[in-house]
Amino acid sequence: MKKSIGFVLMDSSLTTWLLEKLTNDPPVSDCVDDLRDGVVNMLSGEVNSLLLSRTEDTKLPYLKQADEIQIGELEIYPKSRRVISAGKEVSLTPKEFDILYFLAQNRGEVFTKEQIYRAVWSDDYLLDDSNIMAFIRKLRKKIEPDPDAPKYILTIWGIGYKMNDQL
Repeated sequence: MKKSIGFVLMDSSLTTWLLEKLTNDPPVSDCVDDLRDGVVNMLSGEVNSLLLSRTEDTKLPYLKQADEIQIGELEIYPKSRRVISAGKEVSLTPKEFDILYFLAQNRGEVFTKEQIYRAVWSDDYLLDDSNIMAFIRKLRKKIEPDPDAPKYILTIWGIGYKMNDQL
């Protein structure tokens, strides 16, 4: 379900920066003056919060949904914890999803098995490389077109794994 309201704290330095940006380098928009006035009211203490609402024309077609990561034919939806590979939904265990999402968020960065373990389990490393290797093997069977020649989760021999950033 889509969130209808988000809350972001803004300290005075961020509010001042936003006001300077809106004053000195405003975007082309009919709404700039209203936003600038709202920021001025926040800085003066007249109001302590602003409620922002998106108009229908502000959805930019070239931006992906914030809750979707797409890598080639692999689509990851973190909020619903869904994964689609080549148009078909893939059933992952919670830890398989967490590993995939971690690697996808850090596409192109190489991680050791220990780093992956610490990121996903948030525990001390148990010196068991075979645990991570088993999860990677299961993930590849589920998301890769050819698990024996993976194109998404790449092995960096002698180091660990990374999510392909060339797709």
